[in-house]
Amino acid sequence: MIYDIRHVTTYHYDAPVASARCTLRLLPHVQMGQDVLDSGLDVSPPPAETAERLDYFGNRITTVRIASTHQELRVAALSRVKIERPEPPAAALTPTWEQISQDALSATSLDAHSPVHGLYPSRLIPIYAPATAYAQKSFTPLRPVLEAAIDLMNRIKSDFKYDPAATAVTTPLAEAFESRGGVCQDFAHIMIAGLRGLGIPARYVSGYIRTITAPGQKRLEGADASHAWISVWCGPQFGWLDLDPTNALQIGDDHIVVCIGRDYADVSPIDGVILASGAQRLTVSVDVIPVTR
Repeated sequence: MIYDIRHVTTYHYDAPVASARCTLRLLPHVQMGQDVLDSGLDVSPPPAETAERLDYFGNRITTVRIASTHQELRVAALSRVKIERPEPPAAALTPTWEQISQDALSATSLDAHSPVHGLYPSRLIPIYAPATAYAQKSFTPLRPVLEAAIDLMNRIKSDFKYDPAATAVTTPLAEAFESRGGVCQDFAHIMIAGLRGLGIPARYVSGYIRTITAPGQKRLEGADASHAWISVWCGPQFGWLDLDPTNALQIGDDHIVVCIGRDYADVSPIDGVILASGAQRLTVSVDVIPVTR
């Protein structure tokens, strides 16, 4: 499947901004099963300086400096991506979760794919006892790790309500867990917290998911949005496998990966510093459009 992706972010400022320095994480990740055919950024006002690099996890990072005075900053990320992922393994064939926990603690590598990066608490995901206890119900003795993780994913989908009004991007994990509501970021953080509490390595993945309209209905422009899910380590043989707790899905060809990290703080689409006073408003529009072959 080939997709054209358009992600437009616009900041509207009440007072003029003298300068800005921004870090952009908006270009798709290059990995097995996901080929980036074309990608680029259009920033207005035009940056005085632009620098690009890969971070530790292979995420594509662009840093820009805006030197001209402005009251609106518009960042458009345009990409074409080809997705052809292999079928995930049979869940029952993966090692037991106890074996995965032991293997993760015994890992000696610190490269980007090492399980150690998803094993410990991170900035936004502490070890939270209620989340660990919740996850434990899925991880019965000697159960295959992917089978248990899928069960946990399905329970989160069933027990937690998707409610954009329930949380904000800064809502702590514990608050989202107790309210049993939130958005994809919250569901991913909660599932990761439960897994890490049991010694199972888990990472945060940001990107997009194709949405399919009902028969006879026209697809709405901007109907798609940024999305988040999790990646669980299933041992040296199977590596990292992705699960979407918001939709109770194993990742297939409808998901596009942008960034991988320990939690949302590692992968936020845009962050930075501006020199200004006054309030600001943010609008975001995302389109994920399958390309007709």
